[in-house]
Amino acid sequence: MKKAATTKKETELRQAPPSDLIDARIAELGDWRGETLARVRAVIRQADPEVEETWKWRGVPVWEHAGIICTGETYKAVVKLTFARGASLDDPAGLFNASLEGNTRRAIDIREGEAIDEAALKALVQAAVALNTARRS
Repeated sequence: MKKAATTKKETELRQAPPSDLIDARIAELGDWRGETLARVRAVIRQADPEVEETWKWRGVPVWEHAGIICTGETYKAVVKLTFARGASLDDPAGLFNASLEGNTRRAIDIREGEAIDEAALKALVQAAVALNTARRS
């Protein structure tokens, strides 16, 4: 089977910095999901100014520091923040509301119109960074 030709746009997207790809995703959504993704992105960057933004799995924003902190997927009804090692994190504010049955990951599903507890999200991101960096030591 012959491989499909790569378009100029696909080539440009592959070469773009991940932060530009995340900007483009936010703009492309153009609705509450884009606004929500932009808000949580800002909180993540505030919580960890050294966070590295990456783009994986054919279009998923990922935030990393000494390993994956979380991903930011967008679906029709939710923006999902999946914390790679969320099951190991304390969540006193009860932000985790999805993927609760797993042994490793935990997720936060944010629906249209839902408020985001920014202080609690910052604390969760900082705890994930601390867990990642402790594991690397």
